[in-house]
Order: sequence, then structure tokens, then C-alpha cells
Amino acid sequence: MSSSVATAATVSSAQAEAKEAARSGNCTPTKVEVLRYVPGREPQTVFKVDCGEEKGIFVLVQCRSRICVLLR
Repeated sequence: MSSSVATAATVSSAQAEAKEAARSGNCTPTKVEVLRYVPGREPQTVFKVDCGEEKGIFVLVQCRSRICVLLR
């Protein structure tokens, strides 16, 4: 597996966890966008998760491996 494929798989699997973390913060996730990805032994991804249909309402979720926490 190439590095870019492994990165895509890691980010893709963390998206579902990020959506769950957003739901715990009373956010109905509609769009998930990667803001930052840091590769390594413990990869870290920060997602911007849009909430509902209103523009400008979002939360930030940080995932390390597959453990995600709501930042904002």
C-alpha cells in the first residue's frame, strides 16, 4: 500500500468517528472537511464538521488514530 493510499484510508476511517464526536456536541453533521493531517506513528487529523443546513455553523474535531474529541 502506498503512502497516499494509507493516508486516505486513515483519514477516511476517522471521518465516521469525527461525525460521532460532532453529534455528541449537538451538531448534525452535513459536511466533513480535513483542515490538517499530521502523519506519523500516531496520525492526527483535525476536521471541520458543518452542522445542519445553516452556513457558518460548524465544530472542530481532532482525531488521533481513531479517538476523536470535540474542540469547538
